[in-house]
Amino acid sequence: MKNISTLILMALLFFSAAEVKAVPKLSSFPSAQATIYLDFDGHYVNSGVWNNGYPFACTASGLDDTQVTEVFNRTAEDYRPFNINITTDSAVYLAAPLNKRIRIIVTPTSAWYPGVGGVSWISSFAWGDDTPAFVFSNMLGNYPKYIAECCSHEAGHTVGLSHQSRYDGLNCGTPVETYNSGTGSGEPGWAPIMGNSYGRNMTNWNNGPTPYGCTSMQDNLSIISAQSSIGYRTDDYTAALNTAATALTVTSFSKNGIVSTNTDKDAFKLVLTQNTSFHITAVPFSVGINNDGANLDIKMELYNSAGTLVRTYDPSATMSVTIDTTLNTGTYYFLVDGAGNINIGEYGSLGSYTFSGFSSALPVKSVTLSGNTLNDKHNLNWSIIADEPLKELVVETSDDGIHFINTATLAATAGNFSWQPYKNNPVYYRLKVNTVAGSGVYSNTIVLKPVTNADNKFTLSSFINNVISVNAPETYRYLITGINGISILKGTGTKGFNTIAAEQLPAGIYIIQLYCNNKIQTERIIKQ
Repeated sequence: MKNISTLILMALLFFSAAEVKAVPKLSSFPSAQATIYLDFDGHYVNSGVWNNGYPFACTASGLDDTQVTEVFNRTAEDYRPFNINITTDSAVYLAAPLNKRIRIIVTPTSAWYPGVGGVSWISSFAWGDDTPAFVFSNMLGNYPKYIAECCSHEAGHTVGLSHQSRYDGLNCGTPVETYNSGTGSGEPGWAPIMGNSYGRNMTNWNNGPTPYGCTSMQDNLSIISAQSSIGYRTDDYTAALNTAATALTVTSFSKNGIVSTNTDKDAFKLVLTQNTSFHITAVPFSVGINNDGANLDIKMELYNSAGTLVRTYDPSATMSVTIDTTLNTGTYYFLVDGAGNINIGEYGSLGSYTFSGFSSALPVKSVTLSGNTLNDKHNLNWSIIADEPLKELVVETSDDGIHFINTATLAATAGNFSWQPYKNNPVYYRLKVNTVAGSGVYSNTIVLKPVTNADNKFTLSSFINNVISVNAPETYRYLITGINGISILKGTGTKGFNTIAAEQLPAGIYIIQLYCNNKIQTERIIKQ
């Protein structure tokens, strides 16, 4: 029979709890059996391993609904990759198997274990006797960010994790920090959950040293996922760049996903029947602006129908990706992945995200570029289908197929272009079509072999706007004069493609003289 003092204590706890506002009932993954219960509304503890075995009452956390929800969301995101449910609902916790659950009591009752933000027993998750862990809200300033970090940290201990430390690379004997506080600032500022993660935004699981030595590495993900009651979540999207990839609606789309392992990539397929402009975002789950509380630093890759990588989007200063781009008719694949950054590798860059976008059809429906090498020149031809008047055409060239430069600006009515590139390597070409409304659309890219027999003549555009384009067989000097013979500009250039700034020239007719190897070539140019 219980003694009188215990009965009084329980009665006081009951009446105290009755005055506490009901906590929002939240669950991150209801189908999972493994459960971490964040207990905010007070609890009577009767455990042989706490407080020297003496029962005691923990008062309610004192957090309001908004603060409780933030703590839940931050903690849930830390455990998102795993087959485990974070909940604030006691009924969900009590329905879980005894050896697959843990109660984290969030309370200001800390005098019995002073001087820490929280405390737990390693591997107590599977003990099967409802031994709880504690997070002391008063010791953490009642700040939801700190409380959430501590909830994830103490829960990490219960599933088998030790602390993670930082060591001086020159001295492996003594840790620089017993609790690794991480590195960096802003969105990508990082620290390990099992270290001291209060002061960084990107906090996640790590594979790093423990206080037991710099060679004592702890693989957080393997330890948590190896728990027989946990494991990883089932992959939600294939990584295959084929018909198995998840199809997107062209006009607008929004997909929620989870990068659950550091080898997990999610593929999405987009089929376009006309040239289309897109605004696309891939945003990690967060609790505030600037990806506050995000675990996943997103990298996105764009592939064409052949599975060839077109471009990688991985901004260094933000954890999300934003794209404004134009895609021509065809099939494309987007691959969403977790990435490392300047502060940490991709090991723990895991979590949930939203991939969304919307489109608008372009006034230029089709631009098809073709070409050949004939008579020691590269000859380009194209066809354009457009619903809007065109302003100009720009021929762009590249040595590697990635970095392009403006080689020639042509009238909107032009249908071909020929020149000698004076290069010993293949040249990549694409055509940019600019409309009078200010939009621009690119053609397909082609590559032509180098010209073998150049005629050693300069080629340049006769009609110019703000730039004079010069294709030179060798290093050269130039002199530009007015029609009256008065010198206006002079300078030098190198072999290959060059540009001469002409913004300062008024509209009119000019003479350009090009000097190379004791030869002079004179051409007339017209500034429009």
